[in-house]
Amino acid sequence: MPRLIALSAAIALAAAAPADVITLKSGQSLTGEVLKETDRDVLVDVGFDILRVPLDRIADRVAEAKAEGEAAPAAEYSNKLYREAGRQKTESVLDLTEKLGEGVVLVSTPSGLGSGFIINDRGYVITNYHVVEGETRINVTLFLSGEDTDVTKRRIDDVEILALNPFMDLALLRVPTPDDYRFKTVPLAPDNSLAEGQPVFAIGNPLGLERSVSQGIVSTRTRNMSGLTYIQTTTQINPGNSGGPLFDRQGRVVGVTNMKLLGSEGLNFAIPVRYVKDFLNNREAFAYDRNQPNTGYRYQDGPRRRKFD
Repeated sequence: MPRLIALSAAIALAAAAPADVITLKSGQSLTGEVLKETDRDVLVDVGFDILRVPLDRIADRVAEAKAEGEAAPAAEYSNKLYREAGRQKTESVLDLTEKLGEGVVLVSTPSGLGSGFIINDRGYVITNYHVVEGETRINVTLFLSGEDTDVTKRRIDDVEILALNPFMDLALLRVPTPDDYRFKTVPLAPDNSLAEGQPVFAIGNPLGLERSVSQGIVSTRTRNMSGLTYIQTTTQINPGNSGGPLFDRQGRVVGVTNMKLLGSEGLNFAIPVRYVKDFLNNREAFAYDRNQPNTGYRYQDGPRRRKFD
């Protein structure tokens, strides 16, 4: 009898031990207690065996739900500039568009327009560098959701440029906070959370057609172009989509839409979210200074001097 009691107590302790749900890039998942983690792999106690799982095989890792039928809590990381969401409930594009649409904005300059998305409640917005390149007069249009799905537009001027990275084609803006409004934000996905064939969708303003939604799949996660890797997707991207978010079906930003191959169909590209986080985490290196002539101003060539005989 004492041995039976001891065994029951051991099982109870094992069940109470904290467990993680680890999703592999192959689509398989396993649940167990992480005993040890190194820079190359993790050791996971799955109850009947201990498995060694290489980190480069892991797509996602979140805490297990506390009880059967309870949704797994979103593992969320925040550095006060942006938030990173772990595994969420998969939802329809319709529901996610309604939930996330207010976090996507229209970015306008005297020379054109693009899209962007809000990453924190202080009005920080990510967009493409080429959307604001050479410009200092920038405004942002918010799309405010109301009752009965009515949407109202609110234009905000005097948007500040905080950081620019021409190589990664990324820009960080700050929108002045309206007195009577709280910014709606969108979360970023963990690195390497994508797989080929995974459904994704974009919200943006192609050719000025505001709040357009397009959907497709990830064609490849690592398309090499000029020394950077891009997400190639069948999601339609057109001028005006630039700088907007590419979402997964869990409502997380996995990339920033920025280009397509002209004269082609279904060959569209987005900047992976890992580059976005690197840009944000090192934003001081890319800080914009309006008094420094090398930080984005576009200067026109002077008129040529006329030659006289």
